[in-house]
Amino acid sequence: MKMATQLRDAPAGLRFLISMGNKCFPRLRLNRDLWYKSLVLVLTFMAYTCYHMNRKPISVFKNVINRNCSDLVPPPGQDIDPNDDTWCDWAPFDQEGSDGLLGALDSAFLFAYALAMFASGFVAERVNLRYFLAMGMMLSGIASYLFGLARFLDIHHLSYFVIVQVFGGIVQTSGWPGVVTVVGNWFGKSKRGFIFGVWNSHTSLGNILGTTLAGYYVERDWGLSFMMPGLVMGICGLVIFMFLAPHPVNVGCGRPTHLQEASESTGSVNAPGRVRSQVSFPSDADTVTSNSSSIDDPDLIEDESPESSRLLQPDGTSLSGDRPHKAIGFLGALRIPGVIEFSMSLFFSKLVSYTFLYWLPKYIKTATSLSPRQSADLSTLFDVGGIIGGIMAGVISDYSGMSATTCSGMFILTVPMLFMYQAYGNENMGTNILLLMLCGLLVNGPYALITTAISAELGTHHSLEGNSRALATVTAIIDGTGSIGAAIGPFVAGLVAPYGWNNVFYILMGANIMALLFLCRIVVAENQRFLRTRRGTWTA
Repeated sequence: MKMATQLRDAPAGLRFLISMGNKCFPRLRLNRDLWYKSLVLVLTFMAYTCYHMNRKPISVFKNVINRNCSDLVPPPGQDIDPNDDTWCDWAPFDQEGSDGLLGALDSAFLFAYALAMFASGFVAERVNLRYFLAMGMMLSGIASYLFGLARFLDIHHLSYFVIVQVFGGIVQTSGWPGVVTVVGNWFGKSKRGFIFGVWNSHTSLGNILGTTLAGYYVERDWGLSFMMPGLVMGICGLVIFMFLAPHPVNVGCGRPTHLQEASESTGSVNAPGRVRSQVSFPSDADTVTSNSSSIDDPDLIEDESPESSRLLQPDGTSLSGDRPHKAIGFLGALRIPGVIEFSMSLFFSKLVSYTFLYWLPKYIKTATSLSPRQSADLSTLFDVGGIIGGIMAGVISDYSGMSATTCSGMFILTVPMLFMYQAYGNENMGTNILLLMLCGLLVNGPYALITTAISAELGTHHSLEGNSRALATVTAIIDGTGSIGAAIGPFVAGLVAPYGWNNVFYILMGANIMALLFLCRIVVAENQRFLRTRRGTWTA
């Protein structure tokens, strides 16, 4: 069977890329499976970087929307009264209690995101993920663009900003279930924590890029701080539509690795795999080979394909090729051991992380003498620490096999680190930088591990007997529950901050303690299993 038959479910851009590769490098031989996996990692990394990049501008926007303008230079062409020290303000955020209004905008986005996330996982299990992600990215770009458009259309109605934020929160839910499910389709459990830890740096990188891009425009024209990230998001959504293969079967690479592993653990018999090692750059003359025999029936390939060219997938389509599986329901996903505990732990972990995401530039500007742009630039160091923390958590989890214990250890260390940053972080720039990076490392490490490797592990739990159609649902439940915490945190911070930022930090410390408590049962079970294994080793 020819490669053209294998790639008929692949996106047009990917088919074109392969065709050009064959013509330009006819003798080049590549590991086809590795090549496709690398492309999937790059594309999903880019996609979620854009999702977070579009969430960040509002935290930078807070520093310029209500301030004294007497020390600023008006833009050229504007007739400004020299006695007016409020010309750069923007109603309705130019009044006392503006932090509460800005916190309400955060909550409008985050509550919409949290509630829609549960439905998003249900939808993601039943549609073509390439369409799902591309459409979500383009709509998210439009939402960001509409927020910035208020600056140019002179819109001052709070209801407009709230509606745009709600719309943005809903369409952004396409991101996490989509990218985690795609990566879970392509990668098995071996070193999953490390792979996801490195890959999950897109969250922090997106925050850094969003802060930098928004900070570049914010003092000159805050509307562009939203419109430029929205434009980038839309373009990247088109790239996803043209090049992303959501599933190995789309490009003739056979069944997902985690399905093979699940089959081995449950003893079920499945069709032979179709992954081969060294092949040339996929060409039309290539044929599909398997571990034991070649598969020449194109109808069989079409039946096994989980992502056909149709948008909607019929319920019960099999991903494994052995028997049909229905997409798991909400209650069925909750019965998977560990889903409830990790969901509630993420509720409090994400509350802390998103409070920093939305309020850190504002806190730095309040606690220091830095300008809005300098405050935004300094806040990116929290995300630099987050990148390191996500990778560290993944490596430790892979090495120890105790993911809940890894998260709990970092939760314990976070509490004193938050106290130190609040008490001593602003004494000098060096101390601020060091403590800010350490806070980012400890806050984002568990958050990254739970939302990636742990979610993928639970979504392919052995109790599902090879049914991989739980992955997006489990991911959405865990991240959706966490997102409710993410919505509450910034809102509470906006209400409490006028009474002292130290009170905000006390709330964050308490949230970390709660995140730790919800994992206690799993931590005890992990350590008991570890001790039994060690005793068995000593006895032997």
